[in-house]
Amino acid sequence: MSETVLVTGGAGYVGSHACKALAAAGYRPVVYDSLERGHRWAVKWGPLETGDILDADALKQAMARHKPAAVMHFAAYAFVGESVAAPGLYYRNNVMGTLTLLEAMRDAGIGTVVFSSTCATYGVPLTPLLGEDHPQAPINPYGATKLMVERILADYRTAYGLRYAALRYFNAAGADPDGEIGEVHDPETHLIPLALRAARGTGDPLTIFGDDYDTDDGTCIRDYIHVCDLADAHVRSLARLLEHDETLALNLGTGTGVSVRQLVDAVETVTGRAVPHSFGPRRPGDPPVLVASNAKATATLGWAPGLSDIETIIRTADAWEAGRA
Repeated sequence: MSETVLVTGGAGYVGSHACKALAAAGYRPVVYDSLERGHRWAVKWGPLETGDILDADALKQAMARHKPAAVMHFAAYAFVGESVAAPGLYYRNNVMGTLTLLEAMRDAGIGTVVFSSTCATYGVPLTPLLGEDHPQAPINPYGATKLMVERILADYRTAYGLRYAALRYFNAAGADPDGEIGEVHDPETHLIPLALRAARGTGDPLTIFGDDYDTDDGTCIRDYIHVCDLADAHVRSLARLLEHDETLALNLGTGTGVSVRQLVDAVETVTGRAVPHSFGPRRPGDPPVLVASNAKATATLGWAPGLSDIETIIRTADAWEAGRA
């Protein structure tokens, strides 16, 4: 393979890991990123085009220069709390930004896109294990923007024959096992890096939100998927779309839930350090259990998580945190 792939948001957490996987599979990733929330140091496997997803001219120029065969679209704001406090920011960037991208793609004759969606499109789960046929009823603006984009993609399929994959991932976690890239957010809101920093003494004690849920130990249960397994699924989805004129909507998770207490215990076991923590009130909208059925992704892509046991996730994340200390 020698196809060029334009990776919007490729300087971010999942996007940078996808770029590494693309390069390993023989593609040429070209990162398009404003660097507002991405990192220049994370662009290691191809050129960087610095631009905003809302800048149609910059997108068109990047596409004209590099002539990509397809797009991977990660560029989005992704903090649930921020989306509630500033919904306009999210609708403008996530929805209007995607529309701007799709129009630029159409003008350039690019008909394939792999879209970074989310399990937040489902809202409050009606069943413990979420399949792709679960109703999509998001409860925050972040999830709503991602669902709107999925609808836009379907409409562009009808109107223009767009090939697309909407990959709804669950809790992205872990870091590149080679230590070249990893998770850096400002502010950091994800549980595993916060727990690791609490254990190392480089961050505040961990707050566990809620210990009275209807679960075995009273804390929320989530499905943690290693970021490299996510990247692998993106590359597999791209390869399938380039070979088949179709659309995909797939959950990316492990099918196994881990409670917050179990995760804290695992961090202590892997690191050999205690995790100072306290309990706070539940956060509004946090369902007790959120776990994916990944049967469709396995059947469609021949994909299965290979690094997503919780110990491997924590070990790779801890090695990344140690390298940054």
